[in-house]
Amino acid sequence: MKRLMTTALFAGFAASAAQAEDVTLQLKWVTQAQFAGYYVAQEKGFYEEEGLTVTIKPGGPDIAPTQVIAGGGADVVVDWMPSALAAREKGLPLVNIAQPFKSSGMMLTCLAESGVTGPDDFKGKTLGVWFYGNEYPFLSWMATLGIPTTGGADGVEVLKQGFNVDPLLQKQAACISTMTYNEYWQVIDAGIAESDLVTFKYEDQGVATLEDGLYVLEENLADPAFEEKMVKFVRASMKGWKYAEENPDEAAMIVLDNDETGAQTESHQKRMMAEVAKLTAGSTGALDVADYERTVATLLAGGSDPVISAAPEGAYTLAITDKALQ
Repeated sequence: MKRLMTTALFAGFAASAAQAEDVTLQLKWVTQAQFAGYYVAQEKGFYEEEGLTVTIKPGGPDIAPTQVIAGGGADVVVDWMPSALAAREKGLPLVNIAQPFKSSGMMLTCLAESGVTGPDDFKGKTLGVWFYGNEYPFLSWMATLGIPTTGGADGVEVLKQGFNVDPLLQKQAACISTMTYNEYWQVIDAGIAESDLVTFKYEDQGVATLEDGLYVLEENLADPAFEEKMVKFVRASMKGWKYAEENPDEAAMIVLDNDETGAQTESHQKRMMAEVAKLTAGSTGALDVADYERTVATLLAGGSDPVISAAPEGAYTLAITDKALQ
């Protein structure tokens, strides 16, 4: 009898494994607490409970999520909405299916000694800007301020910033791009006091755009099986995010366990998770249409060279989260 039960259990597990659906997720950046919800969902078995086998692919400086999904390398990607909408206008039909991040963590961090105390002081200064799709919020902000990005006394000189804080530390730029949960603290850890810095959060400037959303190709959503798989994925992912919010230190350690590079430190990831939790707070995973419309309006406010030339159609769907959050 015992042998029959063991055989039956084994057969049951084998059948379950055989029925598991594969999902490949491409992250926007390297393994860090910015993506803790997905690693937590995997570690805690939330994906397995939904019958999913999820492969999480870290990003990096040479990895563009839009290119990965366009080439068939992922089912779903984490990307910022400006990048996704710009790609959609250029012909890659990305659709936002969920929005775990409610608030923006992007800001400009400036040396106080540079004389920058307000946006008007940007004129004539060199500002560090990330590219590869991350430049769009900055360009829209400058367009809103009426400040050219071509240099000169009335414009700003744009320094194509690497994904580090060196231009500020070496005083190559008056201000650089930072995230509240990452690069800002790298500046502090480098020995610069907070009192020696001036920061401009995009949220406070009224030009914040949505970050870290989940995107898929529009054509795939026409397949009911794919849609249902994404419902399961979003439901499990948001369960992971809420667990991470409530247990930030544990979430940070889960991230560290998944960092194959060994580049991250416990103190940095715990601090990052605490800051990221502020950005996911208030989100159920469902896209707030008002936030979407604000992002679109910001991207359209680009003068003669806007990030997008027209309000997009079909760039998001609430169908996935409507089902996932029932």
